[in-house]
Amino acid sequence: MAYPTSIIFDRKPGVIPPAEQIQLYSQLKHEYGAKGIDKIIRRAEKAVFDAVRALKKLPAGTKEPNALSAIQKARPAGPRRLWKSIDPAVFRERLEGALLGRMAGCTLGAPVEFWDVVKMERMAKEYKVAFPPVNYWPDAHDRLRVRYNVSKIEEYTLKKMNGVPVDDDIVYTLIGLLILEDYGPRFTTADVGRAWLRYLPMACTAEDIALKNLKKGVPADKAGEVDNPYCEWIGADIRSDPWGYVAPGWPEKAAELAYRDAYLSHRREGVYGEMYFSAVIAAAFAVNDPVEALKIGLSEIPAKSAMADGVKWALKISPRIRNFKQAREIVEKEFTGMSWVHTIINACLTILGITIGKKDFTKVISQTVAMGMDNDCTAATAGSIVGAVVGKKGIPARWYKPFHNKVKSYFYGNPVFKIDDLIKRFMKQADSVFKA
Repeated sequence: MAYPTSIIFDRKPGVIPPAEQIQLYSQLKHEYGAKGIDKIIRRAEKAVFDAVRALKKLPAGTKEPNALSAIQKARPAGPRRLWKSIDPAVFRERLEGALLGRMAGCTLGAPVEFWDVVKMERMAKEYKVAFPPVNYWPDAHDRLRVRYNVSKIEEYTLKKMNGVPVDDDIVYTLIGLLILEDYGPRFTTADVGRAWLRYLPMACTAEDIALKNLKKGVPADKAGEVDNPYCEWIGADIRSDPWGYVAPGWPEKAAELAYRDAYLSHRREGVYGEMYFSAVIAAAFAVNDPVEALKIGLSEIPAKSAMADGVKWALKISPRIRNFKQAREIVEKEFTGMSWVHTIINACLTILGITIGKKDFTKVISQTVAMGMDNDCTAATAGSIVGAVVGKKGIPARWYKPFHNKVKSYFYGNPVFKIDDLIKRFMKQADSVFKA
């Protein structure tokens, strides 16, 4: 399915997009002392804003539900619940695997986030390491650049790693826990908004829009739809994990909790993405095959939706996909023109990373990172799912020993968490969810 492209903004090899040309030539002509530049710029701005207004007014050509009740009515049949109660020993082992797996996948992908395959291959060759990577990068380019005002790029490498370095893919897992601790398992979308205002100093794309809307006084149930062109991007997808962690073996409940969280900032496919992966993660605690969990997740989102179509397509073609290059090529071709930060395109890469590696944790996150696009997000989710299946015992120690039992965040007033403490706190919240 080809998505709209734009000659105004798209960058093609050797061609400067017209929007960028306007900026560059206005600067050049200013340096030359030309007159009338402002008039031309205002005319261009008016044309762009007129186009934006016209696009916003276009009616949707397809009807996909946003309300939870309507979403649940549109689901296919499914198991809904696999565990009636929690075996603490089994749960703890798998929970540790899921959390450590998420952290490992994220940390491996972060130094090369959005890099293309060739660039990653060149860095691997430069550092004389395998590609796809089978351990954390020994070093990294741009090593002193700071991410999220906390961690330098070098802190994501073997050379300097001392704890799980900061990343939004981890921060949203933590804030999910804090939401449950602050408001209980019956929390609302408004409670999610209150938690964001309390803990988050910054956000990106859809989350940034929602956070700014909240600060302007926009109600939580409207914050995700006011001036938000990112409402189907991956931001909600990366917030899936805590809901799966506290509803192990209960996909329906995990998806319900995910919905309340996702609705603050996303709509339609963006919401379905978080619901889907939350259900997958919940199912992963109760099955012994991550691919089975991927299939179960489909039972918690609308059967007739672009998200479901993308997942089913990825599962269908997966038997013939053997490595990251094939995966990247076929996904990019199938979704030509779709943003690299969209939920669906990255969900397909996540699925293919899992179907390539199955229960081999290293192969799963290694292949997923090597696919590129939003690869710290995709590898984090893939690592979480497979980690929940294989448990901590199924993850080679090299992936979590450099964490030294600590996780960094960019929260107001909560800079560092202990991993063993997080495990206890998630287990406590799971018990509350099962008793609610």
